Amino acid sequence: MRFQKLDLNLLVTLDRLLTERSISRASEKLFLSQSATSSALARLREYFQDELLVRVGRTMVPTPRALELSQSVREVLLQIEGRVIKRPEFNPAEESREIKIIASDYSLMAGLASALIDIRREAPKLRFQFSPQQLNPREDLERGEADFLVIPEMYMSPDHPFEHMFFDDYCVVSCARNARDYSSMSVIEFMRQSHVAVQFPNSKPTYESWVFERYGSERNVEVMVGSFAAVPYFLTGTDRIALMHRRLALVLSQSMPIRMSEPPIDIPRIDESIQWHIYNDGDECLAWVRQKFIAFFKDTDPV
Repeated sequence: MRFQKLDLNLLVTLDRLLTERSISRASEKLFLSQSATSSALARLREYFQDELLVRVGRTMVPTPRALELSQSVREVLLQIEGRVIKRPEFNPAEESREIKIIASDYSLMAGLASALIDIRREAPKLRFQFSPQQLNPREDLERGEADFLVIPEMYMSPDHPFEHMFFDDYCVVSCARNARDYSSMSVIEFMRQSHVAVQFPNSKPTYESWVFERYGSERNVEVMVGSFAAVPYFLTGTDRIALMHRRLALVLSQSMPIRMSEPPIDIPRIDESIQWHIYNDGDECLAWVRQKFIAFFKDTDPV
């Protein structure tokens, strides 16, 4: 990586050369060949327009310019080691930062929003930015634009660590005045009902859409919406139905006139997980938040 035309990796080499004052010993400590270390020294000399180390007899002596640089380079490396590589001891009560999470409104209503109540009590200075799922949330994680992904395990990247948060199954939701028994319907008859489905903008099909595709029969989607929270508004006063996560249905049934019933098809339960970038594996703050989320769902698991 270059900064102001300087390859920052060369600072590590310079620090070791000025400490050892020997190309061979510096090479051993850097796990480099002597030719690679000599090449790095040549590049440093060119950049600083100074010999930096000169041979006097059988030893190498730093120039005045090298002595001026020595302490500054050492301080920079120590600061990187102490504040970047070795992060300050995490204190929830004092930690002040923004944590960016990609999650659906389902995950928010299923428990993430409620989990923030306890988190805020212990870490009042933390800020959270929740963004909806896009076409490829993995890329957002790779680019560092998200600290966490909260998505089904089947969509997780194999290149980064993740942990299980909770399981959920599915139910059929309909208007509270709709008394039909959907559990005894044939698959074909169920597919022919008027469905409300969810499809996020610029995103892959939802899990329930994937489930329906497995049956090789296309459902009759009468209304397509862009969020799970919008579904009940298109059920009330109609005979429409929707396949919905049970956790979400339980939450929405507390404020919306909807009815829950069992589906006539076998639907594998969903494994909602949380993923983070492998480079953040040692981030104590993110680990603490992650465990808070996991503990919340464990304590409130209805499934």
